[in-house]
Amino acid sequence: MSNDGGASYGPNETTSYGLQPPQPPQQGGGAPYPNPYAQQSAHAVPNQPNQPNQPSQPAQPSHAAQQPPSPTQVTQAEPGSGRLIGGRYRLLSKLGHGGMGTVWRAKDETVDREVAVKEPRVPDHLPERERANAFERMRREARAAARLDHPAVVNVHDVVVEDGQPWIVMEFVRGRSLGAALRDEGTLGVRDAARVGIEVLGALEAAHAAGVLHRDVKPDNVMLGQHDRVVLTDFGIAQIEGETNLTDTGGFVGSPEFIAPERVLGQRPGPASDLWSLGVVLYAATEGVSPFRRNNTPATLQSVLNATPAAPASAQGPLADAINGLLHKDPAHRPNAARVRALLDDALKPPQPPQLPATQLVTAGFAAGGPAPAPDRGRGVFLGPKALVAVGVVVVAAVAAGVVLAVDPFGGSSDTEGWKQREEKTLGATLSVPEGYEKTASDPSTPKEHWVTYTDTSGALSITLDLTKKSEDDLNYIAGTSMAEAYEDVKTLEGGGSVGAFSPDELGPGKKSTTQGDYKGRQSAENVIPYTNKESEVRFPREAKVFYYKTKSGDMYKLWIDYPVKSDFTERGREVAKTAIDNLEIAKP
Repeated sequence: MSNDGGASYGPNETTSYGLQPPQPPQQGGGAPYPNPYAQQSAHAVPNQPNQPNQPSQPAQPSHAAQQPPSPTQVTQAEPGSGRLIGGRYRLLSKLGHGGMGTVWRAKDETVDREVAVKEPRVPDHLPERERANAFERMRREARAAARLDHPAVVNVHDVVVEDGQPWIVMEFVRGRSLGAALRDEGTLGVRDAARVGIEVLGALEAAHAAGVLHRDVKPDNVMLGQHDRVVLTDFGIAQIEGETNLTDTGGFVGSPEFIAPERVLGQRPGPASDLWSLGVVLYAATEGVSPFRRNNTPATLQSVLNATPAAPASAQGPLADAINGLLHKDPAHRPNAARVRALLDDALKPPQPPQLPATQLVTAGFAAGGPAPAPDRGRGVFLGPKALVAVGVVVVAAVAAGVVLAVDPFGGSSDTEGWKQREEKTLGATLSVPEGYEKTASDPSTPKEHWVTYTDTSGALSITLDLTKKSEDDLNYIAGTSMAEAYEDVKTLEGGGSVGAFSPDELGPGKKSTTQGDYKGRQSAENVIPYTNKESEVRFPREAKVFYYKTKSGDMYKLWIDYPVKSDFTERGREVAKTAIDNLEIAKP
């Protein structure tokens, strides 16, 4: 394990990671990723985590200075080195330090292996009560990490009490922090960021399942180890379910730029608070900018509460959707861990070449007794002379009109034939959905999350009904009327923000429109939002039609229909949108 506690930033220093291209390995056999915590001595330990988007490079020492020291060798005479802790852990060299401790590379002389040992780091002038709190936090860190069994969580081997202070003994992870990687080499690519995100998400899922909130997820607490291993470290301020909160009244723990809005407001945090922090980490990893960091802590906290970061530019597609969803100010509207994992899994996949819409081959039969097809002409389609004349007339007419005729890829009529009424009891509504659409829905165990999505088998068209309950709207995000909500969504999107899980790469081309309607004698609203998603160099124009209705009790319904434009799917998508909106039934309007 290694922990440097985060980089220090002065009031006039840059507030973002450097946007640098990845640096090539040094010539002469030097380690491409030197340990940022290693002492500058003749016996630095080379650390070689995998380089993003490149195969792992084994160490190639060609000079004596690059040979790792033996386990018992002390690399530099520094205060504390050589000390024996707990009768078995020999301190060798400092790896780094954080807000509550100094991390040492050490040797476990009982089993002859390298370990990391975290020494309590408490100023002598600190009052006794605060010293006791600091020591108790370290004990909690050990308990929190020790109760988790996940490869992305650092293993805790032992806790030794020395001179009345707890020393935490952990596995030694050879590598460096994500924060150091961003400062040294610049941003990560989409797939590398998705891979790191999946590993950190797994660690958080394991922690949340055990009743542990990390509360300090940030790049400097994410270790990039050898063999592509990613490890979440430093549970020093973790909150364990059922235990007393150590934070004094008015106290504040954590790194401000990564803290969720609800924690800033003093509200009770939950798993969604850690997921917010993961969203900030992914934003910083791909964009090179920590989205909420300002010159001082009050300004940073204010930006967490009120600022909307620019839409991701480097992260696109599912990764951008995950980031935008995680950075929703209202925790109830953030995607849960399962949804985030699905998006990151999609982002991890290699980009696929664009697929053309499916076409249908028109075949013609032959009347009984008619001429048989000539032999040896292959398996093509053969038409008689009259049929060829008829087809020729149609083709000439089409060319003269400047259009291309294609067989309807959907089949069926444009009315509600082939549609099904889907009663969604948890949402208090009934949807009209074409036959064959596949259903996904929110997890009932996830608080403040109520939605259902139906998608056609091609994945091109989708219908989503989302419900925000007034009783759960702690931060008063629901607007006063349906029209006000529609206008607010457009304003958010134009500012580069996201609305729920909807996070387009860019708006347009096309004309946005907001119109007022009527639903059972009360005001409703509709938005038509043209937008474009980008995948590599390919642009996919799409359109979303959104129906808004605020009930008498103050609940807000949004019915989203999303479909491609400038394609054969466009008219079908608009037909699906009209039919779904016209046939929506809300039980208690």
